[in-house]
Amino acid sequence: MCGIVGIYNFGNNRPVEREKLTQMCNIIRHRGPDSDGFFLNNNIGLGIRRLAIIDLQTGNQPIHNEDNKIWTVLNGEIYNFLELRQQLEKKHNFYTKTDTEVIVHLYEDYGEKCVQYLRGMFAFAIWDEKNKKLFIAKDRVGKKPLYYTSHNGSFVFASEIKSILEYLQKTPEIDFEAIDLFLTYQYIPSPKTIFKNIKSLLPAHILTCDKNGDIETKEYWNLDFTKKTNLSFDNACTETKNLLMEATKLRMISDVPLGAFLSGGVDSSIVVGLMSQLSSQPVKTFSIGFEEADFSELTYAKIVANHFKTDHHEFIVKPNFIEILPKLVWHYGQPFADSSALPSYFVANETKKHVTVALNGDGGDETFGGYLRYKAMKGSLYFAFPFQILGKKITEKLSSLVPFKDKKYFRYLRRLVSALSEPPELRNIQWHRFFSNEAKEKLYTDNMKKILYNNAYDYLTALFENAPANNIMDRVFYTDLKAYLPECLLVKMDIASMANSLEARSPFLDHKVLEFSASLPSAWKLHGLTTKYILKKSFNDFLPKEILHRGKMGFGIPVGKWFRNNWKNYYREIVLSQKSINRGYFERETIEQMFYEHISGKRDHGYRLWALLMLELWHNVYIDGKNV
Repeated sequence: MCGIVGIYNFGNNRPVEREKLTQMCNIIRHRGPDSDGFFLNNNIGLGIRRLAIIDLQTGNQPIHNEDNKIWTVLNGEIYNFLELRQQLEKKHNFYTKTDTEVIVHLYEDYGEKCVQYLRGMFAFAIWDEKNKKLFIAKDRVGKKPLYYTSHNGSFVFASEIKSILEYLQKTPEIDFEAIDLFLTYQYIPSPKTIFKNIKSLLPAHILTCDKNGDIETKEYWNLDFTKKTNLSFDNACTETKNLLMEATKLRMISDVPLGAFLSGGVDSSIVVGLMSQLSSQPVKTFSIGFEEADFSELTYAKIVANHFKTDHHEFIVKPNFIEILPKLVWHYGQPFADSSALPSYFVANETKKHVTVALNGDGGDETFGGYLRYKAMKGSLYFAFPFQILGKKITEKLSSLVPFKDKKYFRYLRRLVSALSEPPELRNIQWHRFFSNEAKEKLYTDNMKKILYNNAYDYLTALFENAPANNIMDRVFYTDLKAYLPECLLVKMDIASMANSLEARSPFLDHKVLEFSASLPSAWKLHGLTTKYILKKSFNDFLPKEILHRGKMGFGIPVGKWFRNNWKNYYREIVLSQKSINRGYFERETIEQMFYEHISGKRDHGYRLWALLMLELWHNVYIDGKNV
């Protein structure tokens, strides 16, 4: 795992300055504290900060081919590199033992199709000297980030936006449509970023920039939910277990200490159990919790740790950790409002004290149907019809009869009922969104409304409607795998782990696991209203019964309670400040009303308040230049 940067001066052939590359690398030193490396050749320059995981002695990057005509820098891991190397050694001479070297030789043999042979998480860049072409690729699900811009005859890329800002030495123009998307979904979906002229490469995409500065992107992989398996249910259970065992084994290849995040949920428990079977030593496991019992899973994590006899470590997040928020905002580089970013940062911080690589259960919910909203969608297909006849206004009035309480089931019930008058694609959005279009209409100033032309709902609606799927539930699964997973969850885990120089690996996100899961009938994942049915059946005799039959908790923080108590004054000072109001985005009366409704207990605006706080803190750090 590393941080990579690059500059291609296609328009002026000006030599790339090493000092510029060094500055771009240094600002993301946290991604790779072990060493740096550079390749410069006239108008092209590649740089890397390395976190050494495999081949600690000879694996320093950039890596080149035999005649020094192809150079690469890689952020990530190629898990099948030993198998690939065995084949490539028939034609090529290797000078390292690192996984990175297989990429240059694959490119020599297969060109841009080299990505089809890779099994792993990656964002890499290749300089092709013969064709004067820069080739960039991102892994299938988007585990590893890659941002880029074209500026005054130069193509610039980096693992984090802050490296590009370091190159530009100025703050680019803000994209207000990105702010609108952020407030809707809690993240800014690729290819957009918070800045108009900086883009994020989409998952499963390649990019080329030639000597004329022509930039082309292409998708090289996609999931297909229309092609279903012929396996029996029992045989599919066996295949599920075998694929996850193989994916876990591949992700245990490391030359540095390795452990696992353990939440006590089904997914991380399966990964820890498989690691325990594959390891000769007790697996080091790491869990995080809260003093608020409704949000803490430490009891379940302890059950799993005892069951598999792990070397277990726990950590409690308290509201007095608020001082870390500006630093967290700096690490993300653009507005990001998944509140679990806070505990994710702390669990990574604690884990790094013991290991350098940690496996996790990310992707299990999307892959095998674990979210409560999946149950809501399936149920709504049967009982939504009367509400569609009643219409939106009457349905919203009915939902308003559900009392406003901190208890989760009241919130879930309100969200469920309020969406029932909508078609499935809008129901799906309603169960994802933070701010509705109607809420934003009240929130935005007239000036803000004038510069927003697009409907933020179009993003998820297009994914849902164009999904390669034959039924509503498969469309829901596909949409989450293309949007919420890569744009929210994987961004969170990449930043949380790399901010602490820790590599995170996810067996459930192996593309062979994903492809097999897509081939399963949706009813095998969500059987009646039982989530992860086939996954639980596959590991029925493997996990403790308390884990198999527990309810879904989710990984958030008690923002509702904290904003009413410990964080109340902090929120006032930041979001309700004159500086915040003067940015011209929001009506003061509306955000004050939200705040006072929340602290009085009349409404639960916790996650919306969190999004507004994250947006203003981002402006403090990246626009106002506040030190962190």
